[in-house]
Amino acid sequence: MGHPRLLDRAASALLIIDVQEAYRNQTFEHDRMVGRVRCLLEAAKVVGVPILVTEQYPKGLGHTQREVAEGFAHGQEITEKLSMSCCAQPLFRERLSALRRSQIVVCGIEAHACVNQTAHELLDLGYQVHVAFDAISARSEVDYRIGWEKIIGSGAIPATVEMICLEWVRTAEAPEFEAIHGLIK
Repeated sequence: MGHPRLLDRAASALLIIDVQEAYRNQTFEHDRMVGRVRCLLEAAKVVGVPILVTEQYPKGLGHTQREVAEGFAHGQEITEKLSMSCCAQPLFRERLSALRRSQIVVCGIEAHACVNQTAHELLDLGYQVHVAFDAISARSEVDYRIGWEKIIGSGAIPATVEMICLEWVRTAEAPEFEAIHGLIK
């Protein structure tokens, strides 16, 4: 089992928030963030962690960026929303609850808006929230960093994509270790 603040793949879900076309090259270190989100997505598929995806007002902001969406399994459900917090969308809450997972790995944009409000509401709902520092961003570096600080200061667990991936496999003896190692190299 391990320490309660370590991720357990059987208790985890990955949440990809609003990595949409309108944000392309508009966020701080955009390519880094998109690449790290894609790495998390691939790792989640390797270890069998369920994936939730949201899109904020896709009519105006477009759909999930191709680099991420290409990694979705056939039939991946995407929850459309207008609220900043994913948790304010009843369909999202329903899908999250149906997973019966207690640990939520959060990535996406924007750190000070949708990621921030979602993380806080997930914490309030009793979830253990792990936020990937290298897989979130915002249009400004200030909003990215202050959003991060507020989220972590409120009780979310700071993480990186590599840290998350390694916690999901726990040992080099795991059958998925080589695939995960290939993703994070």
